[in-house]
Amino acid sequence: MRRHYPIEFINGPVNSLFIPSEVEIPSNLKRVSFGTLSIDATCLSQPNGRKVISISKDLKENLKIPDVKVPLHLFIDDQTIYIGPLVGIFTSGFTPFAMRPIGERSIFFSKLLSVKKSVGALPFVFGEQHINWETGTIKGFFYLDNGWETIEVPFPNVIYDRLPNRRSEKKAELNKIKQRLQSEYLIPWYNPGFFNKLDINDRLLQDARIAIHLPETHQFSSFSMIERMLSQYGHVYIKPINGSLGLGIHQIIYDRESNEYYCRYRDSNGENKLRKYSSLEALFNHTFKNRRLTNMLVQQGIHLIRLDKKPVDFRIHTNKDSNGEWKVTAIAAKVAGPGSVTTHVKSGGCIKTIPELFPSKEEQEAIIQKLTNSALRFSAALEEQLEGIIGEIGFDMGIDRQGHVWLFEANSKPGRSIFKHPHLKEFDLLTRKLSLAFSIFLTERAIKTPGEIFK
Repeated sequence: MRRHYPIEFINGPVNSLFIPSEVEIPSNLKRVSFGTLSIDATCLSQPNGRKVISISKDLKENLKIPDVKVPLHLFIDDQTIYIGPLVGIFTSGFTPFAMRPIGERSIFFSKLLSVKKSVGALPFVFGEQHINWETGTIKGFFYLDNGWETIEVPFPNVIYDRLPNRRSEKKAELNKIKQRLQSEYLIPWYNPGFFNKLDINDRLLQDARIAIHLPETHQFSSFSMIERMLSQYGHVYIKPINGSLGLGIHQIIYDRESNEYYCRYRDSNGENKLRKYSSLEALFNHTFKNRRLTNMLVQQGIHLIRLDKKPVDFRIHTNKDSNGEWKVTAIAAKVAGPGSVTTHVKSGGCIKTIPELFPSKEEQEAIIQKLTNSALRFSAALEEQLEGIIGEIGFDMGIDRQGHVWLFEANSKPGRSIFKHPHLKEFDLLTRKLSLAFSIFLTERAIKTPGEIFK
């Protein structure tokens, strides 16, 4: 079992490292590494069985180890002992303000970095402008007891991608940085990229065990396709292929008795609307006249379970842990607001815990088990189908009136609105911990079996 140990800096022998006696030191050990920086050093066992990592002050300076009291792990391979992991969190949108260096997202990052001691990893935030390619160092933003502080450190052991949107992700210069750090420095890069809804759907359809959980979904091609789906399912959803936060989603309902069409959506003022049309063409001409329909997808409507006549769906977070195993870290129900096309909070929806939704213990356990098993299967299937290293996924799932589980969307950088619920705070903490804990697994793999990481 892996352990992390407290760090102390001492006036010891030149370039020396004392490690807990329970860690076996190979006789040929002669180098110490921090991040991607490595130098010759003397490695000795701690006297008196002390379970602490003691680093001489000159070794600290030479390896650019920050003066931060965070317990860290030790990894040994060949003639080198690695202290870490040092985790770089790559993003954009930096500001010149010391109190909020990443603008409004500074609060999110401060909370993410605040779990460092319990995880045993040293994380920092950085962007393209903070990299010094000449020296192989980064001026990273660390969140310490007194707030944000900029410290120069070596390139990290692993990089966690937290680019905020698709626009930043598509920038050529950011992609070059990503490629260079991965190919030239062999730094594992996890969660690289936002998912494309249609691409995810098409890939998951290849797995028959998963395909039964996917609503019929197509890129818009013709009105006749929508007519056929409306006739079959009663209602469909029109969504932007690269949308997020429930923006731009429309529900189209066909009333067989009156032969009329209804469209439910949220307008630009944030109001939920329901409009009636005599034909599908009239509906599209009014509602989608300024949109490129080929950028939209059409998805089968599902008759979901309800609470007080309002549809309910579920957000499930999965994360990889320090052993590289998928874990379900959060489950929450989302109840649609009055007349809303989605269950998003901004559209009037509300977050509920499973016990709030289902009164009986038996029913609670059955629902949790069903959603957990499904989310773990979906996570494994996505990992198999996609390129890159995935460390976390947010699933939007539903259960229909017959008890069947449906997968609506998978998000590589899931929003965190569910954690505003007071009874979901512990899950907020767990997702943050595992977001960083996965770096421990990746660091060890990159050191000991790099072929498994860099295929």
